[in-house]
Amino acid sequence: MEELVIRDADVVDGSGAPSYRADVVVDGGRIVGIVQEAAAAGCQRPTARRELDAEGLVLAPGFVDMHAHSDLALLRDPDHSAKAAQGVTLEVLGQDGLSYAPVDDRTLAEVRRAITGWNGYGDDIDFDWRSVGEYLDRLDSGFEGRGIAVNAAYLVPQGTVRALALGWEDRPATPRELDRMRQLVAEGLEQGAVGLSSGLTYTPGMYAEDAELTELCRVVAQYGGYYCPHHRSYGAGALEAYEEMVNLARAADCPLHLAHATMNFGVNEGRAPELLSLLDRALAAGADISLDTYPYTPGCTTLVALLPSWASEGGPAEILRRLADKESAERVRHDLEVVGADGCHGVPVEWDTIEISGVTDPALGEFVGRTVLESARLRGEAPWQTARHLLVEDRLGPTILQHVGHEENVRAIMRHPVHTGGSDGILQGAKPHPRAYGTFPRYLGHYVRELGLLSLEECVAHLTSRPAARLRLPDRGLVREGYKADLVLFDPATVAAGSTFENPRVPPTGIPHVLVDGRFVIEDGRRTDVLAGRAVRRTP
Repeated sequence: MEELVIRDADVVDGSGAPSYRADVVVDGGRIVGIVQEAAAAGCQRPTARRELDAEGLVLAPGFVDMHAHSDLALLRDPDHSAKAAQGVTLEVLGQDGLSYAPVDDRTLAEVRRAITGWNGYGDDIDFDWRSVGEYLDRLDSGFEGRGIAVNAAYLVPQGTVRALALGWEDRPATPRELDRMRQLVAEGLEQGAVGLSSGLTYTPGMYAEDAELTELCRVVAQYGGYYCPHHRSYGAGALEAYEEMVNLARAADCPLHLAHATMNFGVNEGRAPELLSLLDRALAAGADISLDTYPYTPGCTTLVALLPSWASEGGPAEILRRLADKESAERVRHDLEVVGADGCHGVPVEWDTIEISGVTDPALGEFVGRTVLESARLRGEAPWQTARHLLVEDRLGPTILQHVGHEENVRAIMRHPVHTGGSDGILQGAKPHPRAYGTFPRYLGHYVRELGLLSLEECVAHLTSRPAARLRLPDRGLVREGYKADLVLFDPATVAAGSTFENPRVPPTGIPHVLVDGRFVIEDGRRTDVLAGRAVRRTP
């Protein structure tokens, strides 16, 4: 007898087709039977060792978080309810060009310091891997061999690859260094990565010219992966930056997935239609493009990311040295406040929009939840001096919220046919962005039920089958016989994000059950001790 039958569910199967009522049978981690209500009339209904009454609940494929920063969180926290409770059954890691494989000892130490604000420094992690394959194996083995909370795929991070091949220098790669980077990308893809990411406002990835990126994308295309850039600007020059990525990917004949695609800062208010027109023209010409967004207006990153690229050349130790030097620090301030640093998307920084969301040193906790401008006024000093103090004292650790988005842009982009969902969720800090805990229920509750911006069926397709197709996963993203039983059951009348900017770690409501590999990771609204997640490797 099969393990589980989910009885009387309203199935929204991920395809975008209308929902239907059915019994769904699960066994051995897969969907083995779907009996629609009409077909069941007059015949015996399926049975199993366990039955779950899903009356009033929607059954959908598990949600895919196309932009996650859980690279260490999945190894640190077996619970990982931040994502599991949202119905997320697969996260894509290795984002924005910086993560922890492939590395050597030097590069690992540098990367750990550079992205402390994203993932913590990792003192509680045994970094016993160096290659992409070893990192994926570590995810598989998880906690004492039991696994991890949800599944995870991985992008080869271009910035880390560049750091490994030539360091944190602002210069073109030599032919030998470029060959080394091609080799590292190929090895990562052979070992299971699904594509390549870049962070082109983060060092050292931003030092790469288009010709270098195109060569790496050609390698990605050969392996059937995709390129996922955080492009060179979301502010001044945003449209040009998007067009640069479209042209680059087309030159390499490589599928393109635009990370946290939005139009931010005052210069881009109301300009989402221009971006969508650019994408539509490229799609009509045969380009393979998708994108992800989160359903909020503020962004989230690290405070150090705002600095001009010249200030970051040489890596974290050099940044701290320059900040300690009065003359160099004044030059940084000028670029930030007057010129518009490339790290701040070419827009002069507005300190009243920069909110400190987390620090690594508890002694600096008084700054969390305040803007840099507010903190500076309390300290009786200029905002740059407060920002500089935080960067130095917290060893580049502070995370920030940037209140620079526009709701009309968010809404326009999420309705596009190539859109997928991505939280860009940073789990560090005392007051992280609520998107880390609320992205997927917010789509379903706020934008579907309350605003009617998307139909339920269309929204579920954005969060399931479309990302699965981008990842080339042949047995995920749909409720179909033979597919993986990564499933979520939610109440469409009550599903909502619980997280807010004031209380960002509140779990969602209306999602009572989540299954990974056919096993309940959330049951009756509570996290079980099941660790059914594994690394999901590139499909050859």
